Amino acid sequence: MTEPAAGGPAPVRILVCDDHVVVRAGLLALLDSAPGIEVVGEAGTGEEALALAARLDPDVVLMDLQLGAGIDGVETTRRLTTGAPTTGAPTTGTPTAGIGRAPHVLVLTTYDTDADITRAIEAGATGYLLKAERPEELFAAIHAAARGRTALSGPVAGRVMANLRKPRPALTDRERDILAQLATGLGNREIARALFISEATVKTHLRRIYDKLGVDTRAGAVAVAKEQRLLP
Repeated sequence: MTEPAAGGPAPVRILVCDDHVVVRAGLLALLDSAPGIEVVGEAGTGEEALALAARLDPDVVLMDLQLGAGIDGVETTRRLTTGAPTTGAPTTGTPTAGIGRAPHVLVLTTYDTDADITRAIEAGATGYLLKAERPEELFAAIHAAARGRTALSGPVAGRVMANLRKPRPALTDRERDILAQLATGLGNREIARALFISEATVKTHLRRIYDKLGVDTRAGAVAVAKEQRLLP
């Protein structure tokens, strides 16, 4: 790491979270050569990242999405950015006593699906980068994230813009009601009881929902609905 000039800005303090030891070691070696960046800690799990963030107070957490056992990168991001407790059940987005100053989270991952991008951004990630980026792009994104500026890989930015331009499926109020019930994990019979309609009617609406969303499974319908922000 290059030391800041006398009187110059303090380096960006980074916490790296990735469950692959080799990947983490490579990132640490790479970031050690970056000007104006100081790695203050490394974590292999979401829980460890939360604990270290509370103790080390980083400016930016470099976050992988898939972290093996325990909470994933999205839930870790949510807890970091909302100041949520370092342990316990998933949060609902309400800030509570926890890690203190909330760091910015810069996702660094190999996954670039619409669902992954949407979940990370909704969880509060400041930026979303792919691991295929050049080192210079990563360094620039870290500095941008430290200032609270959005940093997106080119392919990710393209997906975000395409989704914004894509017209949302026109669902009826009843279809939205059923979709919302579906997202809670209810079966057809439970949905019918909750909405005071017949099970046959639920099945009819589900077929229409599948057709409009271009899916053929319940899980697919929920995933697309979240991507398109069709759920409350």
